[in-house]
Amino acid sequence: MVDNQIHTPVMLERTVELLTPAVSHPGAVLVDATLGMAGHAEALLQRFPELVLVGLDRDTDALAIAGERLAPFGDRVHLVHTVYDQVEESLDSLGIAQVSGILFDLGVSSLQLDRVERGFSYSKDAPLDMRMDATSPLTAERILADYSESELRRIFWEFGEERLAQRYAKKIVESREAKPLTRSAELVEIITAVTPVAIQRNGHPAKRVFQALRIEVNQELSVLERAIPAAIRSLAVDGRIVVLAYQSLEDRIVKRALAKASSSTAPAGLPIELPEHRAELRLLVRGAELASDDEKAANPRSTPVRLRAAERIRKAA
Repeated sequence: MVDNQIHTPVMLERTVELLTPAVSHPGAVLVDATLGMAGHAEALLQRFPELVLVGLDRDTDALAIAGERLAPFGDRVHLVHTVYDQVEESLDSLGIAQVSGILFDLGVSSLQLDRVERGFSYSKDAPLDMRMDATSPLTAERILADYSESELRRIFWEFGEERLAQRYAKKIVESREAKPLTRSAELVEIITAVTPVAIQRNGHPAKRVFQALRIEVNQELSVLERAIPAAIRSLAVDGRIVVLAYQSLEDRIVKRALAKASSSTAPAGLPIELPEHRAELRLLVRGAELASDDEKAANPRSTPVRLRAAERIRKAA
């Protein structure tokens, strides 16, 4: 299959529905902060003939595929090789002050999962890489070779919410003294060997460790903590932000950032809310929306998704 056939955009119709009021007018600019293979972006450009897209991605392979896919839209498309916490700098470089819509489709992409050599999957043997940006220096192999036992335990616990973090970290350090870990199958073998059979029945024992390593390699959570406020600052009044998150750590960051911007900053007991204390955003969905059962059946990668969305209702103070 060609690359754009292996990717089915998650919650595409709902995403388009939420963004439509903000991006359907002449002069609208949409930032796709996690462009990937441009499934969402292509659909939005097709439906809104005057829409201008700024597509950001740290993955040069993804940008190459997206560039080919979006070539028919000509100068309506601007692609930027960057991490999405650089959204403001990217817009500045294009001379764009504010935008009408921003989309984040977080986590590891279909391209990264399906290309075995990238090392993201615990079910296929590959080099321990896990970089979303192949030009960055830090790999999973380096982490497993250089981090102390306590550092490994911390990332497995914080980024993987792994209850056996201490056991896994200890075994990895013991194993690397005999032989460096360079392949995903070697890591899986180590983890499986020290995981009780009863726990293995609840799912693949390496899943959370691989998630933690991927997050650490790409600094995903710290980047996201900076990116959502930066995206909110980039939105024009009546602009909208939609975020698709696939694991609880990401979703908590998004939830907190949107909740903060959609709450009054007036001190408790103040008799009148001053304009500068009013909320900047209005939440568009109650809590987090899930994919429908039909979509989960048709596209299993939509199963864990949590969608949140908001609209800017006033300028920042």
